[in-house]
Amino acid sequence: MSEILVGTCSWTDRALLASGWYPPGLKDAEGRLRHYAGSFPLVEVDSTYYALPSERTCRSWAERTPDGFRFDVKAFSLLTGHPTRPAALPADLRDRPAGPELLDAVWQRFDDALAPLRDAGRLGTLLFQYPPWFAPGPRAERTLAECAKRAAGRPLAVEFRHPGWWREDRGARTAALLTDLGMAAVAVDTAQGLPRSMPPVAPVTVDRLAVIRFHGRSPAWGDGSKEDKFRHTYTDAELAEWLPRIRTMSERADELHVLFNNCCADAAVRAAESMTRLLGSRPLGDTPAHAPETAVT
Repeated sequence: MSEILVGTCSWTDRALLASGWYPPGLKDAEGRLRHYAGSFPLVEVDSTYYALPSERTCRSWAERTPDGFRFDVKAFSLLTGHPTRPAALPADLRDRPAGPELLDAVWQRFDDALAPLRDAGRLGTLLFQYPPWFAPGPRAERTLAECAKRAAGRPLAVEFRHPGWWREDRGARTAALLTDLGMAAVAVDTAQGLPRSMPPVAPVTVDRLAVIRFHGRSPAWGDGSKEDKFRHTYTDAELAEWLPRIRTMSERADELHVLFNNCCADAAVRAAESMTRLLGSRPLGDTPAHAPETAVT
């Protein structure tokens, strides 16, 4: 059985800061991170998707968290083919033409900045979340191979937003591809029955790590605003549906990261608290009979 770490996607989301979850008067960045790290052993850094991090910032994160704490760091938007404003790039890179050389330069800045987290043993994985238009096929497979080559020696996890990657006729091939590239697959929980709904599969593609991201079950998933897409309060029954899958994944990976991205007010931290309680109070095999153990190997 692997170590299961539960946390949220961001500890600085505006909605969370305004929710009252942090103690009154705790308004400084250091105090908030220390408080969060006293509550959970894992967090995802989402700010790195919008701008490259600095080595100084990463060093402060390492210094403010205890041994064993993990940061899963989301890849900068340009590295996963998302639209990227020129202003989000370092000034000396803004005039470079798009292409492999720019990607290599951006990757190097990104990787260098994360050195303090790696050195302190705080880096959980790098999360490469690909956009909905990143459909399965030879071109996408080449992109993944290029990413794996660029990031050789670094822990990588991949989340797809195009449901075709994990449909029944494709899932085994996707899992084999990620295994060959040394990339951990990311399982996701979203609303079902929508055009962009992701299948609730539980892929484990490398021994070292498996990841689950809970995005909420909003009917606006795929086409609503950010607030609409992720607005959802998980019930214990909804979380318990995943306990069989968590059991399966934890039996096959050294470490399992469970992250909540339903970032509306304090919904994510409350869901993380509930999941932690469920994992601690109920054996993973003691789950509802209707909850399927859907796995892709």
